[in-house]
Amino acid sequence: MGAHDLAFVPRLLPAPQAAHYLGVSETTLRGLGLPRKVLGGKRLYDRLTLDEYASGLPDDGQSAEGPNSCDEIMRAMR
Repeated sequence: MGAHDLAFVPRLLPAPQAAHYLGVSETTLRGLGLPRKVLGGKRLYDRLTLDEYASGLPDDGQSAEGPNSCDEIMRAMR
C-alpha cells in the first residue's frame, strides 16, 4: 500500500489496493470481471465481494469445476 497504510482494511478499495488485497496484479483483477461501486466518481471494489470471490476459489488439488454428471454416472456404475 503506501506511506499512509491503515491499521484496518477499508470497505471500498481502489484497484491497486484491491489487487494487493487479493494478491494479484491489477491486470488480473480487472480481468476477473468483479463488480465495482461508484462513489464520488471513483470506481471502487467492495472488500466483501473480494472476500466472496476468494472464498469461492477451489482449494489446492480440488477441481475448479467440481464433479460433473459423468463422474456421478461412473460412481453409480461401480
